[in-house]
Amino acid sequence: MLIAFLGVLTVVLILGAYAIYSRQPRETDPANARETAARLAPAGAVYAGDTGRAAMQAAQEAAAKAAASQVAYGGSTDGKTIYDNLCHACHTAGVAGAPKLGDKAAWGPRIAQGLATLVKHATEGYKGPDGNVMPPKGGNPALTDEQVKNAVQWVVNQAK
Repeated sequence: MLIAFLGVLTVVLILGAYAIYSRQPRETDPANARETAARLAPAGAVYAGDTGRAAMQAAQEAAAKAAASQVAYGGSTDGKTIYDNLCHACHTAGVAGAPKLGDKAAWGPRIAQGLATLVKHATEGYKGPDGNVMPPKGGNPALTDEQVKNAVQWVVNQAK
């Protein structure tokens, strides 16, 4: 009789536990909801009509502003400022065969090629026949073409 009572008690406890457990909400992983939302999010934006055109122009203006803020040295076009911040590293010590600032003998043949050639070499980079290397924009791609031209002009003026 004791064994029968314990058997019935066991069955009652199992059914009670099942009833309680089935009413509790299942645990969910919060990352699952984020992953699902990321999978369902659109890949891009659609611009249509006047509203879309305005949104597209605003996005282009924001991109242009962001690009402008990336201009080197606060957008300064002063050749000496650019030289002092970037060019002096090589042109003061003659690193990699760079002609030193004010060295008329080294700059004379280069100046004879013309300012346009010097600006082109400074902008696009140059590897000389004797192994000299000038990286594009002095190694700073954030420089604008105008900044490069003004820096080259300032260096050339120092060698005249």
